[in-house]
Parts: sequence; structure tokens; C-alpha cells
Amino acid sequence: MSLLYKSGTALLRRLPAERAHVTTVKLLRAGLGPKTGEITSDILKTTVGGLNLPNPVGLAAGFDKDCDVPDAMLNAGFGFVECGTVTPRPQIGNPQPRLFRLVEDEAVINRMGFNNRGLDHFSERLRARKGNAGIVGANLGANKDSDDRPADYVAGLSRLWGHADYFTINISSPNTPGLRQLQGADEMEDLLGRIAETRAALTGNEPSVPIFLKVAPDVDSGQIGRIVEQARTYGMNAIIVSNTTLDRPESLQSAHHGEGGGLSGQPLFEKSTRVLSEFADAADGSIDLIGVGGIGSGAQAYAKIRAGAKAVQLYSALVYHGPQLVAQICADLEARAKADGFKTIGQAVGADLT
Repeated sequence: MSLLYKSGTALLRRLPAERAHVTTVKLLRAGLGPKTGEITSDILKTTVGGLNLPNPVGLAAGFDKDCDVPDAMLNAGFGFVECGTVTPRPQIGNPQPRLFRLVEDEAVINRMGFNNRGLDHFSERLRARKGNAGIVGANLGANKDSDDRPADYVAGLSRLWGHADYFTINISSPNTPGLRQLQGADEMEDLLGRIAETRAALTGNEPSVPIFLKVAPDVDSGQIGRIVEQARTYGMNAIIVSNTTLDRPESLQSAHHGEGGGLSGQPLFEKSTRVLSEFADAADGSIDLIGVGGIGSGAQAYAKIRAGAKAVQLYSALVYHGPQLVAQICADLEARAKADGFKTIGQAVGADLT
């Protein structure tokens, strides 16, 4: 089976990047995805932001923008799946080509621009899987032409409330002009204040589902403490660190290295892990963290955990290693935790922090 998926991954890489992605989703919808099933053990079970996970390896947003194949990806062994980014109204995104493989660097550059079918379709897809096992989250964004972007996040939260297992407020994409300005102090105060008010109204006397905040790796180090404090003040349950970067390391070898958009994959690992450590230092255990950026092996997933992440997410590495990577990472995480004398993966969280 591993050889089959390796062959399929190689064939898909012969297609233009976006066409390969669309084809992959179609194949998954047709039931041709992996059948690994849930991966779990006493060591791998963990909790992040109030979610009880069978294992700490999640699928990052961007792969399943329209919530078309969450159960197929759960069957690949992911401990949780994040769908989106979804905006209130459908939008086509930026002009093509807008997705580029940097094969020599095991990286991807994208400037997709939140292309998606909107909340109506996304809501229908979530409703269709009601009763299915597995944790599925909704990554919320704002329309490019919105006059009131915080209102777009409120609309997404309100429309999907009761159907997603958690929500992520994505203010970190570099491909919607001005979106990252919402990471500013005053802008974040307004946004998170409105989210908190909406959450209180929707929750009533019932327990709330978790809400996470997703930030950019390009955030100024001097702002990290303030972001942590605002996230805590307004009841965010975790911070996802991080999205793609606008940086272009000198080490990049691919001819596509100069394309505009966000860079993900291996070249992002070092920077995103450093920023994760800075968030962990600032948080000092007061809010959970999820580590994202450049994870392509069990060693890298474990490094994120030891840097302060209670769970991790990946996406770009699937382009180069296929869906069998999830099981490989989980097995490696379990082996590394045992070797270090940890009875649970949670005991390894922040082990490298000074």
C-alpha cells in the first residue's frame, strides 16, 4: 500500500501544482484515499485547547478549503483536520498560476487568495458529516473586498456554530491584501472583542467549542507578548504558530523561489519553530500552542512539541511524501517520547524551553 501511494504521489507531481491538488481532492471524494484509520495510543493521546485528540498530528488549513474530504483525511490517520479557509461569500481567489512547487527545496509557494465556495457550501458539507467520528475544525477568513473584515469572521462563526468541533480565526495569510493588519494591537482588540461577544451570545449557558487564533511567522518579536495577552483576555483557547512566510531564504534552489505569495515547507521550519519558542516563552503555559511550518518528519514534529506545541499541523509535506507520512510521523513521535522517558507526548511539551 505504501508503494501504491508513493507511485500515486509521483504521478500527481507530474501535473501542474493546482491541477494536482484539485485531482487529489476528486480522488478522495471518490473514495480512493488511504484507509489507515485512527492512529492512537496512550502515549499519543493529548489535549489542546480543550480538544481531546487521538494523536497530536493535524492537517493544516488550505488542503480542504471547502470541507469536501475531512473524513478521508481523518482516515489517513490525522488526529484532527482543519478545513478552510472559508469566507462568507464565494470568491475565485487570485489569478492563476498561483501555486508553485519548489521541488529542490521541498517547499511550496502559494498566492491562492482564499479561493473557496463560501459559507453556504461549507455549512452543507459540515452538516452532511453530522454524527461521524473525528475532530473537524473550520478556518475562518474575510472576503478580499469586505468593508468590515471583523464582521466576516463573526458571520463565519455564527453560520457554522454547532457544526464544527473548533474554529480558527485566520488573520495571518499574506495573500489577502491588508489581512495581516488585523494582527495590530487596535485591530486585534476590535476583532477579538467582537468574536468574544458573538461567542457569548451563541453559547448561552452551554459549554463553548474552542476558538483558536492563527498568526504569521513574520510577526515582530516585540509584539508576541501583546498578542498572547490579547488572545488570553478574549478567551482564545489556543494560538496556531504559524502561517506561511513572505521571507525568501538565500538557501532556496528552485527556479520558482521569486514567485510572490507565502512560502511553506522545509525552508519555513527553522523560522516557524523559533517563533513558536518565543510564543511559548511569552505564554508560559497560560495558553495552548499548535506548531505549524516545515514539518516533514517525526523529528521535526517532535522538535515543535519540545519547543512548546501541544499539537502540530502539516500540509506541504504531503506533496512530497504522500499520505503515508502521517503514520510514519506518529510512529516516530511515540518512539522518541519513549526513548526520552515520557509516558505521554504531553510530557514532552516545552522540554527544550529554557
